[in-house]
Amino acid sequence: MGTEELDPIDHQIIELLSQNARRTMADIGEQVSLSASAVTRRIERLERTGVIAGYTVVVDHRKAGRPIQAFTEVRFAGTADLQEIKETAMQLAEVQAVFTTAGDPDALVWLQVPDVERLGIEQLRRRGRVTGTKTLIVLDTWSRHRALEANGLPVQQ
Repeated sequence: MGTEELDPIDHQIIELLSQNARRTMADIGEQVSLSASAVTRRIERLERTGVIAGYTVVVDHRKAGRPIQAFTEVRFAGTADLQEIKETAMQLAEVQAVFTTAGDPDALVWLQVPDVERLGIEQLRRRGRVTGTKTLIVLDTWSRHRALEANGLPVQQ
């Protein structure tokens, strides 16, 4: 399913689910002027075609004991082995995501840690092919859904 096949109501439903995936079909239907059963059919189609790839939980990492968020730039000698990066990252509970990039750096590692001592990514460095890292600690975060909530728009918890 291409984006040209999504109509404005599909986009509204996706946005509402992005804000709160636990909304009822009736609530979504009220927001988009459709019946709950029509919303259900649309969501099932969006899931079946892969537009909606899954549902997740948004964790407040401060309350979960990991208040420090950082990004580490990683540079590799030669061509970066994406599978090696992925396998190493999966072993580190602090790693939330790894983004491979074109240009410099080769990868950007997103970390969520309890304290600055845990920011070290020695396991990646030990691989031997890492030629350099640079870590940036996050001071503040903006996200689309936080902005909606701050502006008084309905974002259900």
